[in-house]
Amino acid sequence: MTSKIGKSGFIGIVGRPNVGKSTLLNRLLGEKVSIVSPKPQTTRFRTLGIKTVPQAQMVFIDTPGVHSGGSHFSRGLSRVAFQALSESDLILWMVEPSADLDEDDRSLLEEIKKAGRSTFLLINKVDLLPRQMLLPLISQFSLLASFAEIVPVSALNGENIDRLEELIIRYLPEGPPFFPAEQITDQPERLLSAEFIREKIFQQTHQEIPYAVAVSVDEFQEEKEKGLVVIHATIFVEKESQKGILIGKGGATLKRIGESARREIEALVGCKVYLRLWVKVKKAWRKDQEALKQLGYWSS
Repeated sequence: MTSKIGKSGFIGIVGRPNVGKSTLLNRLLGEKVSIVSPKPQTTRFRTLGIKTVPQAQMVFIDTPGVHSGGSHFSRGLSRVAFQALSESDLILWMVEPSADLDEDDRSLLEEIKKAGRSTFLLINKVDLLPRQMLLPLISQFSLLASFAEIVPVSALNGENIDRLEELIIRYLPEGPPFFPAEQITDQPERLLSAEFIREKIFQQTHQEIPYAVAVSVDEFQEEKEKGLVVIHATIFVEKESQKGILIGKGGATLKRIGESARREIEALVGCKVYLRLWVKVKKAWRKDQEALKQLGYWSS
């Protein structure tokens, strides 16, 4: 490991659902390690994204969107995000380009204040905001708390991301790196493959289907002599009717999901992938403590 690295730290990315946290992480890394979709609750796991530059190592913590009400499952997602606050050296709180904070924003702000960490307020999606409205908006947000920095960005098109990275490095503590310089995430390829499959389900299906889905990779076998990875995965839904919709007429929907996911996984593993998917019903798995544990989620 190079001795030039003088700073390192954990940076928690938090915000309400669909504010752009995973898009920001992928933009900062220049690699896709977190799945994205226009639908809330896309991110369910705590994912580390690691960026090493000559002077620092930044370890970003991508978190599920904070949602104060709703189901046991939604509240579990919020707990994952709140836990990241105490683990972070620096917090990036992402908000929409509007001063109208909802209950989830205000609840999260109170948790951020309790954590007592240096916090950047990131106003995302500023490419959608008329320029003359930006300075008044920053002034309004500055009244909410003593933020270390307020940074307008567009995670989607990269606006002001270089400036954000410079500021992050400035605020990181001195210290050695936590991970090898070439590592970009803590997630194994097996889990990332399951997440890419779930992302395609979010993109290909509608209504309640994406939220009722969990994906388990049952087999992940590297056949190096063939330059091939064989993946068998099971998609769990909560109802028989959801199973039929997910498979589609003549298996068409499941085929589209599989083909799209396979291309993403091939880019990840750097070789050909044979992907086979099954769909099974696990009734009300989001309310089942044992099922949540088996599927890799929290159990309480």
